[in-house]
Amino acid sequence: MGASSMIVLIIAALAFSSIAILIAKILTKATTNKQKGEPYECGIPTKGKTWIQLNVGYYLFALIFLIFDVELVFLYPWAVVAKKVGWIALVEIVIFFFILFVGFLYAHKKGALKWM
Repeated sequence: MGASSMIVLIIAALAFSSIAILIAKILTKATTNKQKGEPYECGIPTKGKTWIQLNVGYYLFALIFLIFDVELVFLYPWAVVAKKVGWIALVEIVIFFFILFVGFLYAHKKGALKWM
């Protein structure tokens, strides 16, 4: 399982996705409908201008949530092997949490966690 396996995997992924898109384009009927082009929000028709500028704080808040959500994904495998690895696992997770905590402090200092 070397580089050739990875190349075959990438080629297979590109081929399968391209074939799926091509089949969908061939089999589906393209319709142009005025309603399809309208913005949709919770089933309520929009009033006024629909393209408005949102506060960047919402985006930053979502990114910070994503970072800490991904952190939990890395905690599970660590917890499974922590007893086998020993003290090294503890040191590694302390360093990991320290880096995350520094990122959290930075975001807090920049005001990214203040809800509008």
